[in-house]
Amino acid sequence: MGTDLAPGGTQRRRAVIASTVGTTIEWYDFFLYNTAASLIFPALFFPKQAAFTGILLSFGTQFVGFAARPVGAAIFGHYGDRIGRKATLIATLLLMGIATALIGVLPTYASIGYAAPILLTLLRVCQGIGVGGEWGGSVLLSMEWGHRSRRGLMASWPQLGVPLGLVASTGVVRLMTDWTGPSFDEWGWRIPFLLSIVLIGVGLYVRLRVMESPEFTAVRKADQVAKRPLVEVIRTEWPTILSSAFVRLGEQAPFYLFTSFVLTYGTKHLGLERDNLLDYILIAACVGLISVPLFGHLSDIFGRRRVYGTGIVLTALFAFPYFGLLNTKESILVLLAIVVSLIFHDMQYGPQAALIAEGFGTNLRYSGAGLGYQLASVIAGGPAPLIATKILQETDSSTGISWYIVGCCVLGFAALLLMPRRATADVAETEAELRR
Repeated sequence: MGTDLAPGGTQRRRAVIASTVGTTIEWYDFFLYNTAASLIFPALFFPKQAAFTGILLSFGTQFVGFAARPVGAAIFGHYGDRIGRKATLIATLLLMGIATALIGVLPTYASIGYAAPILLTLLRVCQGIGVGGEWGGSVLLSMEWGHRSRRGLMASWPQLGVPLGLVASTGVVRLMTDWTGPSFDEWGWRIPFLLSIVLIGVGLYVRLRVMESPEFTAVRKADQVAKRPLVEVIRTEWPTILSSAFVRLGEQAPFYLFTSFVLTYGTKHLGLERDNLLDYILIAACVGLISVPLFGHLSDIFGRRRVYGTGIVLTALFAFPYFGLLNTKESILVLLAIVVSLIFHDMQYGPQAALIAEGFGTNLRYSGAGLGYQLASVIAGGPAPLIATKILQETDSSTGISWYIVGCCVLGFAALLLMPRRATADVAETEAELRR
């Protein structure tokens, strides 16, 4: 017995580190593509198109990755609830890392014609499947090793993968633009993608050293592992899955406007310097290293819904001031807009993992939470840059984009109110029985 208990603190730390490092690598890969889709890919893979059309097509390949995320959540969620969190997380890391590295050696349109954007799209699908299966496992591995009273904080650590991944991807692109200069658009952009090979090794080393979560182990010992978890969770918990997806509208859609579309809007529409915008996003992402776990912790004190709902409301209220600050073209005000926008995002993202995961029992949690979380990619994050680009093209104004953000927040707040409240209590009772 002593052998099982002694390493508890060590394993808890390992679980947090393994989850956070893994998600950081996954989001580095995913955000790196987003940045390239805004700045580089239109000219390299869609050079025959007019400016706005090329941007739309580039964001279209970006959207394909979002559309693939629920597929990844379904596949890896099923196996995560069947064989455990650890094994599936190793598979998602390999899939994402290899796909990203292959983008780094992909020939462009100038070399192989239309085969280039087709191959780019296929690799983006692999990225989407990988990151779609990653989130549920990493969050659960960390959360299920933590104490129930600190689940908001424990589940928020893997969420740090977003600001860390954003810092890493934006920072590497920024360094490469300085180092390679005019050659960045020719070959310098490939280096950040090829770095994924190194990151795979780091991630595998960390994840292979962590043990399976105690809660899933308890389910397995009690012979409560679901035979068809994906089918069962869709049949029994579909309202929770749908509300989990729609509650992210006020968080995910604005996030990809604040971090990806802003690069297109700032450089093409406002004439701002690309490097300056990358620096501002980098600063905002660094703030997120503090704000994400902070709001996760605050959700343990004040409640998930209260903190999350406040973030939705503030994002909606900031929709018009955000573009108003950008449109001044004043450096300090543009920086303020980007930093504040991501702080309001973090108010939702910090408690979000625990808010969604607690809605499902341990034996169905990977499938249910992962599917609900990733379905938002189809209705929120994926189409957001496309919709914003089209609005800008048609109106030559940011007003419609601000109203789009407000609309997403209204729907997200409605979903928050409709999320089943009974689930957390039921899950706690079920898990207590499994430990007896």
